[in-house]
Amino acid sequence: MESAAAGTVLALVTSGRESIGDDVALLAPGRADLSYAALEDHVRRVAASVRALGVESTDRVALVARNGPEAASAFLGISAAAACAPLNPSYARAEYDFYLADLRARAVVVEDGFDTPARDAARELGIEVVDLRVEHAEAAGAFTLGGALAPGADDTRDPDAPALVLHTSGTTSRPKIVPLTGRQLAASASSVAAVLGLQPADRCLNVMPLFHIHGIVAALLAPLRSGGSIVCSPGFHQLRFFEWLRELRPTWTTAVPTMHQAILERAHRDPTLVAGHSLRFVRSSSAALPVPVLEGLEETLRVPVVEAYGMTEAAHQMASNPLPPRVRKSGSVGPAAGPEIAILDPDGRLLPEGEPGEVAIRGESVFAGYESNPEANAAGFTDGWFRTGDQGSIDEDGYLFLLGRLKEIINRGVSQ
Repeated sequence: MESAAAGTVLALVTSGRESIGDDVALLAPGRADLSYAALEDHVRRVAASVRALGVESTDRVALVARNGPEAASAFLGISAAAACAPLNPSYARAEYDFYLADLRARAVVVEDGFDTPARDAARELGIEVVDLRVEHAEAAGAFTLGGALAPGADDTRDPDAPALVLHTSGTTSRPKIVPLTGRQLAASASSVAAVLGLQPADRCLNVMPLFHIHGIVAALLAPLRSGGSIVCSPGFHQLRFFEWLRELRPTWTTAVPTMHQAILERAHRDPTLVAGHSLRFVRSSSAALPVPVLEGLEETLRVPVVEAYGMTEAAHQMASNPLPPRVRKSGSVGPAAGPEIAILDPDGRLLPEGEPGEVAIRGESVFAGYESNPEANAAGFTDGWFRTGDQGSIDEDGYLFLLGRLKEIINRGVSQ
């Protein structure tokens, strides 16, 4: 797999363009497919349309859209022009007031016809609102901004400029802004694609929210990095999951443990739902996957289940159990799969294998620091290592075992 050094989100779309331009990039239930050639053209036109609003490369553009192909292509297009800040479409007015002000958003792209307090919050803050308009007769992911799209733009973004801006969801402190560059996103997407052995023939069923790092990197950018396709669902639904599995024939999916539990429970009630499925593996991340759920999924689906470990500050993936024939260790989140991983003592000294301490990371996908928060950065970084707040140990084979939380500053939750 080629280097992620190109480092822009648009480069992830175009890296395989010559060989797979006519292949499918985005799919959605009830919609025509969107090819890589069409997706590249659309992303360039969305980027040009965003710039035509007067948005500078260093500006933030918030995105409020429900899960689906337009949320995917809108993120790609906006981040090709500026820093995209996707927000939870279920937020209440007070939450939009906080996040839009904290981001200092230059504009807000909102799904047309979607009843959301984001519009009123933006207008009160003097932020331009741009409607994302979808014609459902069009291919999955196609839309206009304010009724039109500009001619396509070149990829002129600095790989080291923020392409994605997210907030942590700390339980004991004010949410902190995490800027992630195109280079960091590309590096993490490449790591996910590499550890899973993704190929152009693979098709990911995405049920994860596209306003969180797990869905953005693992279920969108990693498949694009490998030239594969993405089934863009409207979100997780216990019954419809099996419809999508049957009709759209994905080869893998990634989700959080609660979703896997729901899938397993439903499949146990009606085993015919998974008969003849096309999955070759299942991935889990964002929280610890209970062993009974992992074993139950493997027994029911008859495919390997791999557990990964990630967080927003690492642009998602940090460690992952490998696919067979490599060893998967029960209770472990696997060896490093992206950034370097070390275990530190309270004074920041490296601990030997088997010794418990704080999990720390460094590498190309790790963020440079929280925005405008020197106290958190001083506490979070030691000699170039970012301290995750998780306690763990590394065994003689390099497999990481998580032992708990040392501090409740970073909430790993579903946002990873």
